[in-house]
Amino acid sequence: MFIRVLICARVLGGAASSQSIAKHLRPTEPSSAGLSRRAGDESSNAVQRRIEYRLLATNKTSTMQKEMNQAADAGYRFGGVMGGETSFGGSEVVVIMYKDPVREGHQKFEYKLLATSKTSTMQKELQQAGDAGFEYQGQTVFSSTFGGKEVVVILERDPEVKVALWEYKLLATKKTSTMDKELNEAGAAGYQVVGGTVGETAIGGREVVCSLRRPRAQ
Repeated sequence: MFIRVLICARVLGGAASSQSIAKHLRPTEPSSAGLSRRAGDESSNAVQRRIEYRLLATNKTSTMQKEMNQAADAGYRFGGVMGGETSFGGSEVVVIMYKDPVREGHQKFEYKLLATSKTSTMQKELQQAGDAGFEYQGQTVFSSTFGGKEVVVILERDPEVKVALWEYKLLATKKTSTMDKELNEAGAAGYQVVGGTVGETAIGGREVVCSLRRPRAQ
C-alpha cells in the first residue's frame, strides 16, 4: 500500500512539473474576455494621457513672455514657436504650449523670451540666461510692433533639474558659404547647433542665424 501511494505521488509530481515547464515554454492563448479587458485598459490609458494644447499669439515679445509663464503656471510646457503673418493679427510670434497629465503635480517650468535686432546683443543675453539656468528651446524671426525685424529666442528653466552650464555662440551672416565655414570652426571648438532661422533682421538684412552651445568647463 505504501509503495502504491509513493508511485502515485511521483506520477502526480512529475505531471505537475511538466505542466509548470510547459507553461513557461509555451505562452497561453489569451481568452476573448482577457483581450476585451486589455483593450479597455489601453483605451482608458489613452484617455488619461490626452494632451491639452494652448496657442499664444502676439505682436509684442514682452507680452509673449508673460503669457508663456502664465500658461506654465497652469501646467503647460513649451512645444514650438514660429513667426509670420496671420490673417487677423498681422505679423505675430506664435507659440504652442502643451499639458501632459503625466507631469501633473510637478513643479512648473519658467520661460524667458529674448528678442533683439542685433546678434551681438542676443549672444550676450543668451549667455546671461544660460548662466541663470535657462536652456535654449527654439527661435524664430518676426516683425514686432516696436522692435522691427527681430530674432526671437525662447529659453526654459526646470526647477526640478540641476542647472546645466552652457556656453552659447550666435552666428549670423548673409552668405551660406560663410556660415558653412563658421559652423565648422565652431564645431571644431566643441559647439553644437541647437537651432537656426533664415530671416530679415533690422541690422543685417536677410541673414542666416544659427544658435550653438557647448558645455561650460566646471
